[in-house]
Amino acid sequence: MRLTAAVTPTRDPRKLRKQTLMTNPMTSWSARRVSVRNWQGKIWIDIREFFVKDGKQFPGKKGISLSVDQWNILRDHVEAIDRALGES
Repeated sequence: MRLTAAVTPTRDPRKLRKQTLMTNPMTSWSARRVSVRNWQGKIWIDIREFFVKDGKQFPGKKGISLSVDQWNILRDHVEAIDRALGES
């Protein structure tokens, strides 16, 4: 999967509304996006699949929103995950 950067994230999370950080190139049926957004006063990392219908993109049901704490835990374990996959 090839990812492309869409925007540079802001340094001040209070000014954050929603910023898409990465997407994979659009296929005829779906794309995956990683976004950072402010929702109800909290910062969330949203990893979601999108689909195209009538030429427009819509969010699909498949995805996850991680709090900053959950994201940090996942990020801290990336090396172990890579080792388990045999990719390190």
